[in-house]
Amino acid sequence: MLQRPLFKSLGALFVAIGLVGMVVPLLPTTIFFILAASCFARSSPELERRIMEHPRFGPTVRAWRDHGIITPRAKMTAFIGMGIGFLLFLYTASPEVPLAIGVALFFLACAAYVASRPSHP
Repeated sequence: MLQRPLFKSLGALFVAIGLVGMVVPLLPTTIFFILAASCFARSSPELERRIMEHPRFGPTVRAWRDHGIITPRAKMTAFIGMGIGFLLFLYTASPEVPLAIGVALFFLACAAYVASRPSHP
């Protein structure tokens, strides 16, 4: 009974974060629209349809949903963003070596996952 409002609220939150990601460097955008569409699929078919038919984000969301595809351009953007994010982490946090290695391994695991996704149907 509370699932629909919860998923609708989460979807709205993910759309808001995605919109912020459009203007804030290094904050991803598309993943939040993918998450929002998933939430709206469980709560509001109309809002899900609006995301799926959006001229800019719809094709990417549909490609992910239908085939698990991450385009080569999106992969390169993700790799560059992760690299810049890691360098900013090193510069601003000045972490001890074990923490730096842990964060590097996390980013490498994320990059490996992105690389493992298909680029075409």
